Amino acid sequence: MQLIVSGDSIAFTQLYQRYSQRLLYYFYRMLGNSNEKAQDFLQDVFIKLIDKASTFDPSRRFSTWIFCIAHNMCKNEYRRMAIRKDVKIESYTEQLSDNENPFLEVHEIYMEQFTKSLFDELENFDEIHKTAFLLHYREGFSMKDIGQILEISEGTVKSRLFYTRKRLSERLIKYKKCYTLNLLLQLAEEI
Repeated sequence: MQLIVSGDSIAFTQLYQRYSQRLLYYFYRMLGNSNEKAQDFLQDVFIKLIDKASTFDPSRRFSTWIFCIAHNMCKNEYRRMAIRKDVKIESYTEQLSDNENPFLEVHEIYMEQFTKSLFDELENFDEIHKTAFLLHYREGFSMKDIGQILEISEGTVKSRLFYTRKRLSERLIKYKKCYTLNLLLQLAEEI
């Protein structure tokens, strides 16, 4: 970040390459699975990074700082949309059939259905629960880092994750027949 403040474009390119896909995925999931909106927000977050480069505190981790900015952008978008529940969210509705791709294994089809169900259920959570879940299970942030990003205590993060996992396990009970929820969450991270 100190190099970026001094105008080093190579440092900016390295940060972009390192974080762009993670942030794109985060925005995609947080903003109703809209690829177009996620791309717009990705560009905006890197513009903010350039504009606010001098405000970066080197004693903090960069990943925590950039995801904090991304989280605040999502919060502002939710406010702009007024009431989140009124927003129509496009969702993936196509179901794979053996005729479309006969080479997919049953496991892959099952995992795809689970992942779709998981993210459909996540859309029913408020932004804090959803963000904490994605930051922990998708991005691998610690409870402490998530607390810094969301500006809540570590205990509150643990509570939010516990509640989210409990509610998801209740709503996704049909998938427990073959897998434990934790295994499914680990596998879904790869998708």
